[in-house]
Amino acid sequence: MSKDQSLRIIITAEQLQKRVRELGRQISDDYSGKSLQVVCVLENAFIFMADLVRVLDVPIICRFVKPFTREVVDKNVSTTEIFFSPETDVVGQDVLLVEGLIQTGVTSEFLVRNMLSRGAASVKVCTLLDRQAQRRISLQPDYFGFLIDENYLVGYGLGSPDASRNLAYIAAKKPDSV
Repeated sequence: MSKDQSLRIIITAEQLQKRVRELGRQISDDYSGKSLQVVCVLENAFIFMADLVRVLDVPIICRFVKPFTREVVDKNVSTTEIFFSPETDVVGQDVLLVEGLIQTGVTSEFLVRNMLSRGAASVKVCTLLDRQAQRRISLQPDYFGFLIDENYLVGYGLGSPDASRNLAYIAAKKPDSV
């Protein structure tokens, strides 16, 4: 596959795999002797989750959720509503919420609160990429791969539905090509 000249590699395939193995060891140690429900937030996390669950050394159940957000304006007040499907049975379970990229933290925080309110024993957040500069709430992931500042990222599951999710590395789009 030829390299797209509008991309600048920021995390190589080797760096990704090394960090996924490190996260897998840390999570396996933290959940030693327990089973874990791993909930993938689609779509950005699907490749990260696939690699992560293969290196976990604890019994797991894989689940997938897809959040949907919409802006609602009522009496000149704008709010964001978040829905996700399908709902997963988490009663009494330890849950690891896996994200590809956390930016504002709003969706992740909503999913954590929702799972806890539905009876999860615990919910921890694992993200591959953490863009803290855009955080709107004080959410801090329990596990993270890399801190990043770049705005438009592609590869390793990230990107538009039409292109670039299959890259083995993570790249930033150059400003003139976004």
